[in-house]
Amino acid sequence: MNFICTKNDLLQAIQINIKAISSKPQMPILSGIYIHAENDILKIETTDYDIGIICKITADIKEEGTLVLPGKYFADVIKTLPGEEIEIASNSEQNTVTIKSNTAKFNLLSMASSEFPKIKKLESNNNISIKSNVLIDLIKKTSFACATEMMRPVFTGCLFDLNNAEITMAATNTHRLAVKKEIMDDNKTNITAKLIIPAKILNDLSTLLASDIPTDVDIIYSHNQISFSYDNVYIVSRLIEGQFPDYNNVIPPSFSSSALIKTRELQSAIDRVALISRSNQYNIITLNFDTNNLLLSSNNPEIGKAEENINIKLNGQPISIAFNARYILDMLKYINTEDITFSFNTETSPASIKAVGDDLFIYVVTPVRKAI
Repeated sequence: MNFICTKNDLLQAIQINIKAISSKPQMPILSGIYIHAENDILKIETTDYDIGIICKITADIKEEGTLVLPGKYFADVIKTLPGEEIEIASNSEQNTVTIKSNTAKFNLLSMASSEFPKIKKLESNNNISIKSNVLIDLIKKTSFACATEMMRPVFTGCLFDLNNAEITMAATNTHRLAVKKEIMDDNKTNITAKLIIPAKILNDLSTLLASDIPTDVDIIYSHNQISFSYDNVYIVSRLIEGQFPDYNNVIPPSFSSSALIKTRELQSAIDRVALISRSNQYNIITLNFDTNNLLLSSNNPEIGKAEENINIKLNGQPISIAFNARYILDMLKYINTEDITFSFNTETSPASIKAVGDDLFIYVVTPVRKAI
């Protein structure tokens, strides 16, 4: 194999592909980056069996072929090369690859390309198309609520609930629930499916899709896999098996009290008050709601106390209720509206936070026992 390509194109592709390389691969070949050169197109693949990624870039291919290079070292080499163009040539007899750019030259040992498990594209009649900015919003407003530990696999993923023209994404770790909906007017109106997608692939996807110009993302799914295609990128992931809880049953049907609060004022106040409590396992802060005032406080016997007051508008009875501070802060950073409504019934029952003007997003969080 022999080809010339731009450093920028190759580096971007590698940085996308590297997300499918495990830090502890099941087999050595899975630590590699597979490159197939044909018809002036480089097809670059990586997989850890759970996730597979294919990126395509253009190149001046002088000799077609395939090779596999150790992913980490190849990425580090390409990142540090001095020139704008890169030439890569392989020597199959010696199992080596020469990488040249400007005044720099590297020789890397290649891996057996015949051992690499090439990615098979998902084929199914189940498909939808969604704008990247809409998908990012669905992911960012839900995936943070997933569990990070494998207590139950279904809680480490987001439910992707398709119901005709409505898409709902939901996530929970049993202590909190985030639900975001979107109405897809230009999509098929006769599709229904419930898919649990690993949070990791969704978070990676939202990072990769981040751009000022929205693009179309084509989604294909089967009973155990889902794929995302956009531009020259193809990502396929396993789905999580299991039954996701009925999120509608978790959301209280009504609330006896609610408070109108400035989003950034609440976020900043919790940030400060939680400085005292964050070393505690449960990071507890207490919120004392009164007619026009919210008193936030935290107490750590080994460090001290913190208090702060902010103005609110309470509709209902005063209440004192405690939460894990991180559970509130996690969602507030994804709220773009000036105000939120904080609704509750009792000091031990689930409360909700909603962005004013956004009826398609709700966050439910369970209180914790107050710190003494």
